Amino acid sequence: MTLPAPGPDEVVLGVVVTVPEPHAGLLAAARLASGDPEAATIAPHVTLVGPVVVAREALADVDAHLEAIAAAHGPFVVHLRGTGTFRPVSPVVFVALARGIADCEQLELATRRGPLAGPLRFPYHPHVTVAQEVDDDALDAVEQKLADFDGTFEVTTLDRYVNDEDGVWRPVRSFALTGPAHITPDGTRP
Repeated sequence: MTLPAPGPDEVVLGVVVTVPEPHAGLLAAARLASGDPEAATIAPHVTLVGPVVVAREALADVDAHLEAIAAAHGPFVVHLRGTGTFRPVSPVVFVALARGIADCEQLELATRRGPLAGPLRFPYHPHVTVAQEVDDDALDAVEQKLADFDGTFEVTTLDRYVNDEDGVWRPVRSFALTGPAHITPDGTRP
């Protein structure tokens, strides 16, 4: 993926739902094995916003924006199951969300306002990338390897990452989801 180039007083950041262990290790290993050139630079995650260039002086506004969003949204469950691909539009294989899609869509919509407003390159589709920018054989292999993947975790934070000068995405700040939990009519969380 080609990242936007920041100026001297800017940073490239992203806002994500970070996939926790034990799922993160397995997904990261599969991405690394695919030969994906970015496999070692970012942890498995569901993107909400990213990558976007922001002035360093605007980071306090960005964090205030993310704090407000986190205070309005409660924790939720993500269930990752199976694989999908964006081919032929984009050479990407991903692990799909079977649960938590609407929650991620609501968070994405909220985060892309205010200081993080901007156009999308593609329509938003929550997923966890496990291979991109590799040949079709490598994409096929990781898609088949993770076809039976099944993992569930509770999302309790939004995480702001920064792409450092060495090209590695590093978590900078987490924002606890402290808003009301969405409860379904049967009394459970979706």
